[in-house]
Amino acid sequence: MEGPGRPRSFAPQFVMGVLISVVGVLFTLDNLGFIEAGTYLRFWPVALIAVGLMKLWSGGRGASLHGLIFFFAGVWLLLESLSIVTISLWALWPVLLIIAGGSMVWRGINGPACPREDTDTHSTVNAVAVLGGLNRRNNSRTFRGGDLTAVMGGCQIDLTNAALDGEAVIDVFAMWGGIEIRVPEDWTISGRVTPILGGYEDKTHPPREAATQRLVVRGIVIMGGVEIKN
Repeated sequence: MEGPGRPRSFAPQFVMGVLISVVGVLFTLDNLGFIEAGTYLRFWPVALIAVGLMKLWSGGRGASLHGLIFFFAGVWLLLESLSIVTISLWALWPVLLIIAGGSMVWRGINGPACPREDTDTHSTVNAVAVLGGLNRRNNSRTFRGGDLTAVMGGCQIDLTNAALDGEAVIDVFAMWGGIEIRVPEDWTISGRVTPILGGYEDKTHPPREAATQRLVVRGIVIMGGVEIKN
């Protein structure tokens, strides 16, 4: 039960449930000859706009960016459906390549997430998988983070025997590929990943005791996936 002062939030599933019910009503009325369902179905992008506004309203880390993406896509598709905009949204898919390239350039200019003064090369993990797959294991007791990139390929990183002092950061970028990271059960995961037509999933179990080791996973996923597990 929710607390008395806690605002009630509606999940995107609520919007999709309402949309499915409305579509069912429209088709029912169409079959009975009362309306033409096609006249109203062209307004379906309103559902994306509603999801975007809900994400913007809920706030939280990453929610604002996701909300803007849903809102922008919904508005564009609605204007396209109403013939106000003649350029198809799907014609802009190369923008994803611009985002991907810009992200890689930015990370290249700013360097790796881990401090440069760290002289233990084994304390970091850096991997690039393009049109292929790789498996790596890191057992460093002073793990500092790293950088993982998967483009039409996959990275599997095993950190289950590693340890870190305080916090470490791993930058990830996956495009038409996947990244899987296995971590010890006493690590806390902080996900700061932005998925674009992709997914990020944290499957780790919450630590039984107060965790002093935290791994921050941040980056962009485009039509790919990043998964964290124990």
